[in-house]
Amino acid sequence: MERLPLPEALVAQARSYADGGATPAEPRDAATVVLLRPGAAGPDIYLLRRQTSMAFAGGMCVFPGGGVDPRDFDDELVDRGLWAGPSPAEWASRLGCDEPKARALVCAAVRETFEESGVLLAGAGPDSVVADTTGDDWEADRVALESREVSLTAFLEKRSLVLRTDLLGAWSGWLTPVFEPRRYRTWFFVARLPEGQVTRDVSSESSSVMWAGATDAVEQVERQEMLMMPPTWLTCLDVAQHADPDAVLAEARTRRVEMYTPEVVPDGEGFILSTPPFYAALMASR
Repeated sequence: MERLPLPEALVAQARSYADGGATPAEPRDAATVVLLRPGAAGPDIYLLRRQTSMAFAGGMCVFPGGGVDPRDFDDELVDRGLWAGPSPAEWASRLGCDEPKARALVCAAVRETFEESGVLLAGAGPDSVVADTTGDDWEADRVALESREVSLTAFLEKRSLVLRTDLLGAWSGWLTPVFEPRRYRTWFFVARLPEGQVTRDVSSESSSVMWAGATDAVEQVERQEMLMMPPTWLTCLDVAQHADPDAVLAEARTRRVEMYTPEVVPDGEGFILSTPPFYAALMASR
């Protein structure tokens, strides 16, 4: 994929921050989940097209996700036995952060996926998964979570469910460049669509939703038929290298997240945003 040169105004803005002439915005921690299902030519991925009116990434296709909520840090979720799968300590190692933040990120990933797609990574026990979340009672609970009327802990406790953290895989981490006015420190997760569950167009922040082959999504962006921010596009390209969701999750079990911040770098007579070496190699193979 050809990387477009950055506008001069953006380069000047970046220089101002690099020279100490401006103070970078404080990043907000966030989690996003690449939902997967088997496709005709590799993994299919679930995408939401954000409302064009949104202040951040308006009109872009994104994965379900959002910012970490203070209640995602609730340690009662673990204490009450509502957590199944790798421990917060194990997740801290995978995600490259401390245990409280790791626990909050996993909770945010599951909560935001349910809020934005209707898919719930939870079950009655460590070996079961909710099979259907389409009823009116589930929708009422989803809305209550989205509006922050209830916490994830209270929701799980009411439903007698446990969080299936083993259904998630750690994938990558991206920090918005310093010159952007809105910045996010985002951990990317992967997860397979649980059997029996279906995605639904429920997010108030999206104008449309879709399933697309990972390779097809990459090609649509290259043809300028779909808009994505670079980390989303690169994640689609990365996932497309794998045969199916099982292969993606197997790869995730080997990964440890290292947060990457794109920087403005020279490219011939212009400037572009830098890319981690691994992703740069994938791009070069296109």
